[in-house]
Amino acid sequence: MHNGKQEQSGTRSSNGADGYVLITGGSGFVGANLAQRLLAEGRRVVLYDNLSRPGVESNARWLAREYGPRVRLVRGDVRDPGKLQPIVAGASAVYHFAAQVAVTTSLLEPIEDFEINVRGTLNVLEALRRLDRPVPLLFTSTNKVYGGLEDVALQEGEQSYLPSDAALRADGISEQRPLDFHSPYGCSKGAADQYVIDYARSFGLRATVFRMSCIYGPRQFGTEDQGWVAHFLIRAAARQPIVIYGDGKQVRDVLFVSDLIDAMLLTERHSEALSGEAFNMGGGPGNVISLLQLLDQITLLGGGQRPLLRFDEPRVGDQRYYVSDTRKFQAATGWRPKVSVDQGLEALSHWLKEQRASGEEQRASSEERALESASESSAGSLVQAESLS
Repeated sequence: MHNGKQEQSGTRSSNGADGYVLITGGSGFVGANLAQRLLAEGRRVVLYDNLSRPGVESNARWLAREYGPRVRLVRGDVRDPGKLQPIVAGASAVYHFAAQVAVTTSLLEPIEDFEINVRGTLNVLEALRRLDRPVPLLFTSTNKVYGGLEDVALQEGEQSYLPSDAALRADGISEQRPLDFHSPYGCSKGAADQYVIDYARSFGLRATVFRMSCIYGPRQFGTEDQGWVAHFLIRAAARQPIVIYGDGKQVRDVLFVSDLIDAMLLTERHSEALSGEAFNMGGGPGNVISLLQLLDQITLLGGGQRPLLRFDEPRVGDQRYYVSDTRKFQAATGWRPKVSVDQGLEALSHWLKEQRASGEEQRASSEERALESASESSAGSLVQAESLS
C-alpha cells in the first residue's frame, strides 16, 4: 500500500506506466475533451461514468466511433467502491471529475450530494492508497469553496461589477482567500477538495486540486444549473427564453476547454512537484465577462437577434464577482490561456450549429445498443485483464 512512508498489505498492481488513463465522469464535457487529447496522443483511456447527465451518451458514442478499442466505457458509480477499486488498480493516472455539479440539486438532495461528492471522492482516494506505486490524481473542485464573497467591495457599472480594490481587480481571487463553504454543494466539493490535499500530505498520494471557474467549449451540453455559457447559446439558438438570476452584472472569468486540458496535462507531467497543492483555474483577468456582456456577444453571433430574457431572484451562494488569480499555477508550470473569449465563443457556437445540423444527439438506436454492449463487456474484461497483467 502506498502511503509515502511504508508499504502495508493491500491490493497490488504492476500495470505502472503501461496502464490506461482513468477519467471518472469521463463522458462529460471536460472528460470527453481530455479523453480526446489523450487518445490523439496514442494513450489508452477508460471512462468510468454512470451516464446520468443528459447528453453525455453522445460524447461516449463519439469517442467510441473516433478511437475504437483504445477507449473503453465502464458504466459505474463512484459510490460503488467494489466496482471502482479494480478499475483504479490498472490506471497510470486518474482524473476525478465525477460529481453532483449543481447548487440547486444540492439544496434539494443534500445527502445524495454528499454521498457523490465526498464519499465518492474518498472511494477514489482509498483505491489509490491501496496501490504499491504512486499514481497521479487530479481532482476538479470549484470556486464555490470561497463562498459568496460578500465581503468583497464592488463597484457597479452599466453591465458588470468590478472590485473596488485595484489589486483584486488586476489579479483576481487567489488561493490565499479563506475557504468559506456556502450551500451543500460548496460544502461537499470543499470537503472533497480538503480530503484530496490531506491524502497527499498524510499518505503521500500525488494528488492535486483545481478550483475551477467557468469552463466552456465543444462537447458541452449546458443546462441552467451548470455550463451556463453553452446553455445561453443553446437557448438563444432555439429562440427560448434565458433566465437571468439577479441583475446579469455578475462577472466570471471563462476558460476555453483546450486551455484547461493543457493545464491538466502539465499537472500530470509535474505531479510530484504539484502534489498537495490547490490551484485556482480559470481564464483569469484577461478573459472576464458578465452575463449581460455574454448576451451582447450572443446577439452579435446571431446576426443581431437579441436573446429572449427573463429575470428572477439571485440564487443561494451566487457570487457577484469571481475571477481566478492563476499566477500560482503559471509560476509553477509556465501555463497561460491561449484562447480569447471572442475566439472561444465563436468556436463553441460553430460546434453547436454543427450538432444541430447533424442531429448527433438523436443517432440511431443501433449505435446505442453497440455502446451498451461495449460498456458491459469492457467492465468485465478490464477487471480481469488489467489485474492479471
